[in-house]
Amino acid sequence: MIDGSTTVRVIEVLFWISVFGVVYPYLGYPVVLWVLGRFRGRQGRRENGDAPFYPSVSMIIPVCNEEARIERKIANTAALRYPSDRLQVLFVSDGSTDRTVEFIKIRASGTMTLIELPVRQGKGAALNAGLDHAKHDILVFSDAAIELEPDSLRNIVRGFRDPEVGCISGEDKIAESGGEAWYGRYELLVRRLESKVHSIVGASGSFYAQRRELCGPFLEGLAPDFLSVLRTVEQGFRAVSEPDAVGTMTSVKDSKQEFERKVRTLIRGMAALFSYARVLSPLRFGIFAVEMLSHKVLRWSVPFCLIMALLSSVMLMASPWFLFFSIVQIVFYIIALLALSGWSVIRDSLPGKIALYFSMVNAAILIAWVKYAQGVRQELWTPSQR
Repeated sequence: MIDGSTTVRVIEVLFWISVFGVVYPYLGYPVVLWVLGRFRGRQGRRENGDAPFYPSVSMIIPVCNEEARIERKIANTAALRYPSDRLQVLFVSDGSTDRTVEFIKIRASGTMTLIELPVRQGKGAALNAGLDHAKHDILVFSDAAIELEPDSLRNIVRGFRDPEVGCISGEDKIAESGGEAWYGRYELLVRRLESKVHSIVGASGSFYAQRRELCGPFLEGLAPDFLSVLRTVEQGFRAVSEPDAVGTMTSVKDSKQEFERKVRTLIRGMAALFSYARVLSPLRFGIFAVEMLSHKVLRWSVPFCLIMALLSSVMLMASPWFLFFSIVQIVFYIIALLALSGWSVIRDSLPGKIALYFSMVNAAILIAWVKYAQGVRQELWTPSQR
């Protein structure tokens, strides 16, 4: 028979396990990366680093119903400072039903080519169509939502001087100062730390590059940027982040649309990870497996830890300490709800932005797990309207 004191101790243990499950993926993991980087940090080898380096590049830009911003994307791409005789730009329309194709035909010139898929087939099919037409050894993937700095293309490919590097992620920055922007800056910091230790675990879907030899056909339903990193590391190469390859995006204005986008992205990420679950073996993949477990698996476990932390602390509220922990959690979620409801004083404050975005991210993870368990797979893509 289990007495009351034993039950209390078990609940206390569950509480502290859940706290660790929240704190480690977000705070502990970056600290571990920083420590490892101090002792075993590595930089990409760039022989003759000051010499011009312009490998031949095929840039693939999938689009679907992007008439509102395609002209700006075309102009931004044309403004990239890169030798035209070494650059091929492929716009791939995935069954667009608006004026996207018309605008590309009018505005595209020089190195730009339009590929039309008459029926919408999904982002994977659009990328594969681009692969079929790509002529060069370096592939760069971008989308219509990001505005690249003029030297970003030159900067993103220079890391391929290092023969160990197979995939390079650009850094997409959010122009505004909301929760998405703060979270984005945090993710960029983690990627830089991961690059120094070994490899990033996921590239920016808006802007990244990969060696053609490492890029197989994209599979619909699997996150392409994540899949590219997994394939790169599986074949013995590293995937890194390039701080000087910068692009700017605006945040998603509609909170509901942002939430739905995250759920879709998470489902595709989960499908990719489960398809490549072998990378979670430390015996085969060493430190990269630890990065995957910390950055992906444990991060995706945080919603369950948050629920357990709240329930266990409430069950222990007879203790002043656990009463305090309960109040802190409840106040945090109230702030998030008030920000979500549109109360401007809370919504526009830094605590409100952080509470809302953190809560929304973890709610999206929870919904994604439920849908994934139900067999839902995200086969088609819907570009977010930013």
